[in-house]
Amino acid sequence: MSDRNALAWVSTPDDRMIAKWSVAPERFPRLAALARLTVWLDGRGLPVNAPVATPDGRHQIEVDGASLCLQREVYGDLLDTTDEEEVRAAGVVLARLHAALAAYPDAGRVPGLTTRSTTLTTEIAGWLTTVPDHIPATARDALRRLVADAPDQLLPSQLVHGDFRSANVLCVGSKVAAVIDFEEARLDHRVVELARSAVLLGTRFRDWGPVSAEVRSWFLDGYQSTSPLSPIESDWWDVLVAWSSLGMVPAGEDPTGWRSAALRQLRPHDRT
Repeated sequence: MSDRNALAWVSTPDDRMIAKWSVAPERFPRLAALARLTVWLDGRGLPVNAPVATPDGRHQIEVDGASLCLQREVYGDLLDTTDEEEVRAAGVVLARLHAALAAYPDAGRVPGLTTRSTTLTTEIAGWLTTVPDHIPATARDALRRLVADAPDQLLPSQLVHGDFRSANVLCVGSKVAAVIDFEEARLDHRVVELARSAVLLGTRFRDWGPVSAEVRSWFLDGYQSTSPLSPIESDWWDVLVAWSSLGMVPAGEDPTGWRSAALRQLRPHDRT
């Protein structure tokens, strides 16, 4: 994984396991907190891969300068964004996950969490003042108009997964078997994560590319079938999808089409 983090598959008489460890001491408290979070979510029926407890009940241990956990291998395939049922199921699971994370009683004990202190209007307006030149000017202007029309209110923040996309969603048939990798967990507005996940849903480990508007619609419909957005959140949806899309436009070559996808998203708001 890196020079300070690693994983290995381990065979046991009963099952295949995954050992994950880190030798970055500054990360140890957060890893322990995220292990507790995953165990808590597992106890509430969420499809996560909780670490296996040691005989004395610990789920993340420190030994010989490393922080280590052991998980059972989850059998499944990465989320297929061409499969409508899988995409809708992923939306449902993210809604359930958000509801559980909002109720997590120990969120304050997870190190490294910082909440948004400004409105989305202020945040995106600030981003637009520093956006690189490779982002088309027409797209920037269209996003400014969208932001100006959106409600300037501070939405509630909560604990979110932080990296919900195909690479971290394992499916068996049309059912989500597990949502993995909570290491990017943070405090955010749930609609921000929902929109960003919709944009990045098809990304895996390489050749990241955008999904279609139809796939984003399947995902949003699945989410709202379990947890409808508020009117204010709905007003922000198009803005956040456009913002996330523009943020993925590369400076150089664009083999997977992020630039054209972002421009399609913003074309109805382009007045040039």
